[in-house]
Amino acid sequence: MTGLWLAAKGLRMRWLSMGILCGLWVCGTVAEGQVLDKRALLQRETFWQNRDWDWYQQNIPVFECPDTDITTTWYFRWELLTRHLTYGSPNSGYSFTEFTDRPFWSGAYGAISCPAGHQLYEARWLLSPQVANDYSRYWFRTPGAQPRNYSTWLADAIWAVHEVHPDEAFLRDLLPELIRNYEAWEQRHYAPEIGLFWQTGHDDGMEFNINSRQTKDILRGAPGFRPTINAYMCADARDIARVARLAGKPELAAEWERKAEGLRLKLQELLWDSRRGFFLQMYRDDEEREGHQVRRLTRTYDSGQFAGSEHGRELIGYVPWQFGLPATDRGYEQAWKYLMDPQFFAAPFGPLTVERRDPLFQLQKWCCWWSGQSWPYATTQTLKALANVLQHPDYGPGGRPLPITAADYVSLLQTYAKSHRKDGRPYLAEALHPETGSFEGHDGYNHSEHYFHSGFCDLVVTGLVGLQPAAGDMLQLHPLASESWPWFALDDVPYHGHRLTVLWDRDGSRYGRGQGLIVLVDGLEVARADRLQPLQVRVPAGAGTGVGSSAASGGPVDVNFAVNNDGDYYPRIMATAVGPGTSPAKLIDGNAWYDVHPPNRWTAEGSENAQDELQLDLGMSRPVHTVKLLFLDDGGPVAAPERCQVFVRERVEGDWQPLPTGAGPEQPQGQRASVWTFSQRAVRQVKIVMTHAGPHRTGLTELEVWGPAERPVAVPSAPEGNLAARRAGAEYPKITASHTSRYDRVELANDGRAVFAASPHNRWTSYESPNAEDWLELDLGSEQTVGRVELLLYDDGGGVQPPESYRIEVWDGAVWQPVRETGRLPQQPQGGVANSVRFASVRAGKLRVLFRHRGASRSGVTEIEVWGD
Repeated sequence: MTGLWLAAKGLRMRWLSMGILCGLWVCGTVAEGQVLDKRALLQRETFWQNRDWDWYQQNIPVFECPDTDITTTWYFRWELLTRHLTYGSPNSGYSFTEFTDRPFWSGAYGAISCPAGHQLYEARWLLSPQVANDYSRYWFRTPGAQPRNYSTWLADAIWAVHEVHPDEAFLRDLLPELIRNYEAWEQRHYAPEIGLFWQTGHDDGMEFNINSRQTKDILRGAPGFRPTINAYMCADARDIARVARLAGKPELAAEWERKAEGLRLKLQELLWDSRRGFFLQMYRDDEEREGHQVRRLTRTYDSGQFAGSEHGRELIGYVPWQFGLPATDRGYEQAWKYLMDPQFFAAPFGPLTVERRDPLFQLQKWCCWWSGQSWPYATTQTLKALANVLQHPDYGPGGRPLPITAADYVSLLQTYAKSHRKDGRPYLAEALHPETGSFEGHDGYNHSEHYFHSGFCDLVVTGLVGLQPAAGDMLQLHPLASESWPWFALDDVPYHGHRLTVLWDRDGSRYGRGQGLIVLVDGLEVARADRLQPLQVRVPAGAGTGVGSSAASGGPVDVNFAVNNDGDYYPRIMATAVGPGTSPAKLIDGNAWYDVHPPNRWTAEGSENAQDELQLDLGMSRPVHTVKLLFLDDGGPVAAPERCQVFVRERVEGDWQPLPTGAGPEQPQGQRASVWTFSQRAVRQVKIVMTHAGPHRTGLTELEVWGPAERPVAVPSAPEGNLAARRAGAEYPKITASHTSRYDRVELANDGRAVFAASPHNRWTSYESPNAEDWLELDLGSEQTVGRVELLLYDDGGGVQPPESYRIEVWDGAVWQPVRETGRLPQQPQGGVANSVRFASVRAGKLRVLFRHRGASRSGVTEIEVWGD
């Protein structure tokens, strides 16, 4: 990452280089016959950070109802999805993060398997299946993905996507990997002598819980046979069987059906507690804490300090119904009498994760105590489970009575919707206080702001409106909304290659289509009822939307060539100015959001130039037809530019060619994509020239370069001459350090990859070092001519930050000597960019960098490069 001094229009313009970004938006078409005005509904809301109306119009269904909390939360959840939508690489396509930023324990590109099922259930309602199918494929074919780090229901969720966007070829292609993933779970977590899977609460997403708190390790303890993982694995086995039948393998399907049924029966037999009328955890091992003994194979509070307690119910006891597993003739439905009772789970911002009178019920103002806090993850599961019970044909009128009603579903959904607020604006973090709705202690900076660990839109579609997707051509509609509502509408919903509309207009005055419940397919009425009641709807056979849907289809697909999450030398990005706390690398990291905090941006704030530039080098010529720039507008010093010009060239030595007039917007706007489209051409480099708007300075959250390619997409080679780069089989160069954090590896500092994000993990740091100074040393093996060092400094904004200062030294055979510097950019150490030091050329066999740490933080690099010039 080379620091260059360039002259442009008479100005001395500093170029600070970096390498990494990605793309966000999927293109689609607006269905004919739409009832609601999408743009008007979008612009009615006032919370938006991402104001890209075009993207929402092309990608999401729209909804309205008389409850403004539900309606606003519906749109907020789609914006939330865009904050976490990640374009990992041209080969992997789209995935999601859970945290807005990428914590060190996440997998490739920040994905975490724990919420993947929720995320896929939400993404299946996007108008194109591309995002959901990319994310499904990600878990099995992306190096660094971690599908089994946490409990999840991947096969079930992938089948759920198929029920909305049918693609048999895609499922057949994934079948072997779905089976291998399940078998890997069996090898590690199945207890054949019990017939159930075990899991810790921690790896179920529930760190401190009432079972772990009865063990010596209250964070990770209490391995147990939990209702959660066994329900997930049962559902996955069931849906693997369904995929096997699609693939024409009936014997394989029968084998997996037997596996699913055996697990379902064991779950009912061993985890149902008839005394308390609830599904509970059963301990795998004997446990002890403070002299109290918990016996293996006993359920919660059957032994131990609270033996015989009438409590012990956790919200996760409803999870088996999330997948429709419990039998309907065994009395299990009695468990639902506790949900809306304030003596048990009900709360103003609930439900509670543990019943209120439990002896270990406890509310904490810090993460992650699941002994009472309201947890959106579990609330989503509970609402999904409740809808499945209420919509089951064995219950309700003419069937078995239930201790809960559709009105309870609506009430709990309303509670859930209003819990998405902070200071009156839409917001979500990991957990909230069930009595006050406060996120205090759970949404600290760079923790769980705008957390994507749950679902909401799917609950509106399948529960409130009652659209029950299925693989066949018959659609069941079973609304749970209140008939007292005068109206509601769900419009432009993708389903089996068609667009559906569901309207409720009690007196016919709202939508002009007459009174009652009305279903439209592609704008044509196909079903009607006078009341809110179950309806059977035949959906015409269709070919499906087919946008990027099949993994086995082959042929070129549009990819974003700009993204660099894997730390390759190319694509490489440079800027003539870099604002404090920002980085050009953020422009090619695959994520885009417009918030000031947490930051995901490059700005030119502080620049004295009237114009600033970005240059992107793709490393090789690519076929390109679209460039997207996602400009910021903070309402302060950072704003969209007054004018923006985009230039391209095919070769490094070639002339810059401006994109044609009319290819892009007349006036770039902040908080949305500015798009340049043009006839496809060969492009090696892209230059963005931005004229700042008055006193403001330009900023972006993302830069994308799109064109067709066949996968796997070739990765350009790094240029020759980096003396620090390790080579396969070579003894030198060797790298050492005075201190290396236990979380890091020093050899990652010269592995040829530069990753400024926490994931994928690629860095050396001196975190936890007792020293005020630390060094990083390279032994080149023999004397070489060196004249420039590039330090790609890592900065996590916390314990690892850019040093207060650093200096380069070479070994003269007796002592370390400082080099005679001739130039340094930037002058002060800066994280997230290449810090370039030029010096008078010298012959040396060893070189080191001496870091003086900044306060209590420690220094780190993701890569060091040493060049001869």
